Amino acid sequence: MGLKEKVIDWKNRLQDRHMLTIIVTLIAIIAILAMVIYKKQTEYRQASENSYNQAFYELVDYVQNVENYLGKSLISTTPEHGAETLTRVWKEANLAQTYLSQLPISSNELENTSKFLNQVSDYSYSLSRKNINNESLSQEDLDNLKELHEYSVNLENVLNQLSNDINNGRIKWGELTKKGSSVFAQQVSNISKDSFGNIEQEFHEYAGLIYDGAFSEHVTKAEKVGLTGEDIDEEAAKNIAMDFVGRDQIKEINSNGLAENADIPTYDFSVKLNNQDDSNELTISITKKGGHILFSNFNRNVEVENIDDETANKIGLDFLNSKGYTNMKRTYYLKEEGVMTINYAYVQNDVTMYPDLIKLKVALDNGDILGIETQGYLNSHTERNIAEAKISKEDAKKTLNKNLEIKSEELAIIPTEYKTEIFCWEFKGTVDDTDFLVYINAETGKEEDILTIVNTPNGTLTM
Repeated sequence: MGLKEKVIDWKNRLQDRHMLTIIVTLIAIIAILAMVIYKKQTEYRQASENSYNQAFYELVDYVQNVENYLGKSLISTTPEHGAETLTRVWKEANLAQTYLSQLPISSNELENTSKFLNQVSDYSYSLSRKNINNESLSQEDLDNLKELHEYSVNLENVLNQLSNDINNGRIKWGELTKKGSSVFAQQVSNISKDSFGNIEQEFHEYAGLIYDGAFSEHVTKAEKVGLTGEDIDEEAAKNIAMDFVGRDQIKEINSNGLAENADIPTYDFSVKLNNQDDSNELTISITKKGGHILFSNFNRNVEVENIDDETANKIGLDFLNSKGYTNMKRTYYLKEEGVMTINYAYVQNDVTMYPDLIKLKVALDNGDILGIETQGYLNSHTERNIAEAKISKEDAKKTLNKNLEIKSEELAIIPTEYKTEIFCWEFKGTVDDTDFLVYINAETGKEEDILTIVNTPNGTLTM
């Protein structure tokens, strides 16, 4: 059969209805399979992109922690606290390396970052062992730590600039997986390129740092002393919630049941407010034991800021007083989108009780209290028997780093990660334009903790 006859025969077959149906069905199946495969590939690429983004942002967080703890290690004056701080550097640097290894690129810049984190980890572990053996760090050790801290600040800045490239869509991790570091060089902004170039040069200069080499080698819940009173039922909790919100403000209140397995069991309610969109509800939680307010929150847009920081603080203090929370003082605060979140701590006999913490959200347009959280207060609040400090303020100052420029000094009780409390002298001061809080045990003179104060245009926080 010739070519012409074959074409005619194929045409005749197509005219057969049954054959045509089979071909259409096959085409439809192929099209559906192609769509399914394309969708799966798209979902896989998106999942990979999300995974890489998550790894990168975890890397940024851990590098920030490395920088923070290295900064603290520079002003620590006791082997005990130095060991604790340097051990944290070691852990955070190891975690940073873990997430760095998950990124789909092997450029020289990231290889240098990995090398830096590895040496930070090993060196800080070496020095922490020295501290644990009750040896003080030498001046050479401190100089090396200062150098490491300076590099960690630069690395943090570079990663933040790279984060901007990612957020602006200039870097797509999926493309890096396919094409490698050449695409990385093309995609990053000039700012990031220049920064990586500088950091690479600095790492070469830093490479001579000598260290001792690599090494190998829960908390029980405290009684909630502020959670006082007898158990209440749901109806009693509902009345407490309505009184707290203001009965004249409530359009409708609905129960969400008892959260019995929570750390503090609560009756939870959703509240629709007058003059507010019904889809935007206030949530409030009342403790089963004692009927205390544990949590309340209402999110609304704040378009303008008519209230300054001090006025917001006064509004917060007046509100706390009206609800029976007396002798509170503002410690730290943060402003975001027209709302100021303020941390208040209880004060007894001029001693600040940092465990007894209440957080408030104040709207800066009209001063509304949009939220409250009292878990720290309910966990810890009680009247303490505060003895006279065995270590005088002047003696406590002798243990401070000589470079700390003291700005304020007072007594405080601070919580520990083991749910215990320590009576301390709190010194606020500055070293190299960085603000710190240093806590010296008022009974033993031991350096207990160091916090870095982060002053931003939106508030004051600690790390």
